[in-house]
Amino acid sequence: MTIFQQIIREIRYRKVNFFLGLCAVLLAAALFVAFFSAGEASQRETTRLMRDIGFNLRIIPKQTDMQKFWISGFSQYSMPEHYVNDIADFPGIAYNHLTAVLQKKVRWADREVILTGMGPEVIPPGKSSSRMTFSIEPGTLYIGFEPARDLNLQSGDVIEIANHSFTVAQILSETGTWDDIRIYGHLKDIQKILEMPGLINEIKALQCMCVGDYDQVNSLGHLRVQLAEILPDARVILMQSIATARQKQRIMAERYFSYIFPLILLAAMAWVGILGFLNVRERRHEIGIMRAIGFSSGKIASLFLGRAVMLGVMGAVFGYILGTALSVKFGPQIFQVTASSVKPQMELLFWSLLISPLVCAVAVIIPTMLGVYQDPALTLREG
Repeated sequence: MTIFQQIIREIRYRKVNFFLGLCAVLLAAALFVAFFSAGEASQRETTRLMRDIGFNLRIIPKQTDMQKFWISGFSQYSMPEHYVNDIADFPGIAYNHLTAVLQKKVRWADREVILTGMGPEVIPPGKSSSRMTFSIEPGTLYIGFEPARDLNLQSGDVIEIANHSFTVAQILSETGTWDDIRIYGHLKDIQKILEMPGLINEIKALQCMCVGDYDQVNSLGHLRVQLAEILPDARVILMQSIATARQKQRIMAERYFSYIFPLILLAAMAWVGILGFLNVRERRHEIGIMRAIGFSSGKIASLFLGRAVMLGVMGAVFGYILGTALSVKFGPQIFQVTASSVKPQMELLFWSLLISPLVCAVAVIIPTMLGVYQDPALTLREG
């Protein structure tokens, strides 16, 4: 009789013990697959939500009077529009989602508004390509809440600013900020209205959350040194509260899953190890007889280890199926922003098949050694 046949017979004879062990491994593998899938989705969701908080870097002309800047909300000086591409083309840049902006407070329709021209986002090579801001078509405007309410404007209306006609693309909702008196347009259109072709007064950007030491790689000092190499006549302002919130949330999400996986593995190992001790204890006399009739210690050990490996393989397969089903069913409900990316991941089956049998084998090594190396004469005398 082969070792495999002996393992199958032992499993059939001690169904309850094997079933309990299978449940432990299956649950651990299912949690591994579900949590890893959730972890991937959580990181994508965290990245997307933290990105949607808004830009946290503002690049303005160096000669800007900061007191006037904070009072008015924008710089009174200008800089060339091509600066945004100069930054994006710099190797190893720590800035992402670069957007050229031109804004100025003007008088229109007997009220003050802030005209804001938004250029298309510029994504540096190798950075995340998902867009952060809404795209403004030439010839259209997004009207802030206050002027839209005062003038009773609706989407589709045609208005005139400085002898230029525009179509109202959308009325913005009330925010309780400067944005309520803001009128957004395409950068080229606003440059024409303000007679400032090729000029901007700000570049909005997002601090690149690189892997590694966040404080060192993405510190304000590092950002300023890097910008000084590219644009010595510009300065960068870090919106510290937004940057800190993004950094802390992202680190928390990464660390959470690095702690949960070892706990799942330890719990599964403990469960399988306890069942292994019980299995060896039940088979003490059987082991004694096998030793007495000439079975080697290695062959007896292979029976226990082979049983554990089979337990791990079966638990990995069924656990992968259960974990994938859970993540696919409940993942989109939890991570609604990135719901479409919650899909079965075949590489998790490979890792489950690699880790589960190994964990099970390690868990039963100690009880196996205790059973194999016991004196058969003492065991049989006890019987």
